[in-house]
Amino acid sequence: MRVETGFHTFAAPRRSAYSSIPMPSAESSAADVRAGLARILASDGFARNARMSQFLAFLVDRHLSGRDEELKESLIAHEVFGRRPDYDPKQDSIVRTEAARLRGRLAEYYTGSGREAAVIVDIPKGGYIPVFRYRKPVVDRVTASAAAARPHWRTRLVAACCGIAAAAAWWTFGGGHTPITIAVLPLTNLSHEPPGDAFADGLSDELIRNLGLIEGLAVRSRMSSFLFRDRARDARDVGRQLGVEYLLDGSVLRSGDAVRINAQLIRVRDDVPIWSDHFDRPMADIFDIQDEVALAIVNNLRLHLGRGRRRYETSVAAYEDYLAARAIGFARDPARSAERIAGFQRAIARDPAFAPAYAGLASTYAIQSVQFPVDHPAGELANLRAAAAKAIEIDPFLTEAYDALAMADTRDGEWAGAERAFRHAIDQDPHDSRTRADFAMWFLNALGRNGEAIDQARRAEADDPLADDVQLALAWCLMGAARYEEAEPHCAKLAPDVHLRRQCLGRARVGEGRSAEGIAILRAASGEQFNPQTLGFLGYALARSGQRDEAERMLASAKWANEEALIYAGLGDKDRTIAALERMAALGAQRAGQYVNSPELSLLAGDPRLPALRRTIGLPE
Repeated sequence: MRVETGFHTFAAPRRSAYSSIPMPSAESSAADVRAGLARILASDGFARNARMSQFLAFLVDRHLSGRDEELKESLIAHEVFGRRPDYDPKQDSIVRTEAARLRGRLAEYYTGSGREAAVIVDIPKGGYIPVFRYRKPVVDRVTASAAAARPHWRTRLVAACCGIAAAAAWWTFGGGHTPITIAVLPLTNLSHEPPGDAFADGLSDELIRNLGLIEGLAVRSRMSSFLFRDRARDARDVGRQLGVEYLLDGSVLRSGDAVRINAQLIRVRDDVPIWSDHFDRPMADIFDIQDEVALAIVNNLRLHLGRGRRRYETSVAAYEDYLAARAIGFARDPARSAERIAGFQRAIARDPAFAPAYAGLASTYAIQSVQFPVDHPAGELANLRAAAAKAIEIDPFLTEAYDALAMADTRDGEWAGAERAFRHAIDQDPHDSRTRADFAMWFLNALGRNGEAIDQARRAEADDPLADDVQLALAWCLMGAARYEEAEPHCAKLAPDVHLRRQCLGRARVGEGRSAEGIAILRAASGEQFNPQTLGFLGYALARSGQRDEAERMLASAKWANEEALIYAGLGDKDRTIAALERMAALGAQRAGQYVNSPELSLLAGDPRLPALRRTIGLPE
């Protein structure tokens, strides 16, 4: 039976109220847990919900009986929710959905009628095995005298962190210019209402961004950190995978117009929390909270602030629209770009001076602008430039806005301006992996500057080894240099729901000479999601493997020039390959450049028509 003392996952401890108590024996622990379970099931939140009560009782009973191996999604679905024995969790998310509701309901219980419970029952994200924690009863503080006696929360922020002075001294006197590496794990939403997830994710995002502006800190990106959202978190293992020395972890609990944020800074090498505190604030003060949390860590690391800290005074409604837009992972599903754009536009309508919303809008337009075969709305690049310019006007240190401007210049074939904007963004934040990945994949790769592209992508990977956009950029740049065997492992690291994962793997296998495997993967990818580029790589592979008739049949139904260019190249037809590339010129120099410089179109090398084609497209000589 897993037993932990204190009050760790649910909330960081208030030192004057919660503390560890001696570990009870296994027998008394089980009895205490069952007594605590009975009180939970009798509470208002559970007594009227038979299915949720059955779910919790099942998890606790199996764990106390030493049958953790039975706490699997498929068995729970059958035993608790009446699903068939052949239940497929990919098709039915009932267990995960109800587990999220259960966690929220438990959080509500422990902040309400169970606030003085001696035993805490917790179901950590990423699994269904319960954890039991012991705490002392809460000391009643709801009196005027106690409130007056309590130190101001900003004072406690500084005082709580004195244990990290050694790390600060190491950086100041020992490490010199070596940055301290840190990752912000996604804050756990302890509220059971769905908007709480977007709020917690967005606040995690803003902590990442704020910490990224601090001189001497190298902060892992959202994409890497958020891979651990639903996993059990072992600090040493997470730290090893992210390549960091410190982790910032915590939780958010919203209740009406108030919010509690718990945070702790963990030293990875020995899994020791070297700072922790909580912040109870009204929602109207949320920006003050995020600023002060970042500042507390900085002050106690004794680092100087880099380029100045920024505070955005905006309404709660505008901020929530912004966070909801940020939470839309449209990079994995480009069809959601319009939804994300609308969210940022709502935030801007509520607060026309909120710079991050403009930057987010510009960034969304930028990624949308390089997609195939998205129908690009009129004025897309003009809107991108306007949003980025407004963001920079309000806040000249928003790296995301400069990255977006660089992408717009790239789409327009303004190569010199694009390179200046990318390098300016990188100078502002050398550890922003997104900017380096964009620079590598959409600029350097399109120009055939393969060595530089791979170098930038590898530097992005060093900062964010688990970020999908970084892995995709590195794989693509390696394949642009015909280094398919090196590229394949990076394709394999992409999350299963990244829509280009199979295309990446299939292209790599074909390039390695494993045509049958590559064709099978590309067939599966083309059946899952329509993408002319995937079809193009499939037709190219078929033609090169001797299945020319099928490749020709694909051309009969092809509608996109990039698909045709790849298939014609596979067939060895230079004339029609060049004709297809000329049609691609209307799509912009950047997108056409990715094809002209790809190894699949190497049949054009030395062709006397190539310089004129490059001029038509808008590529430099």
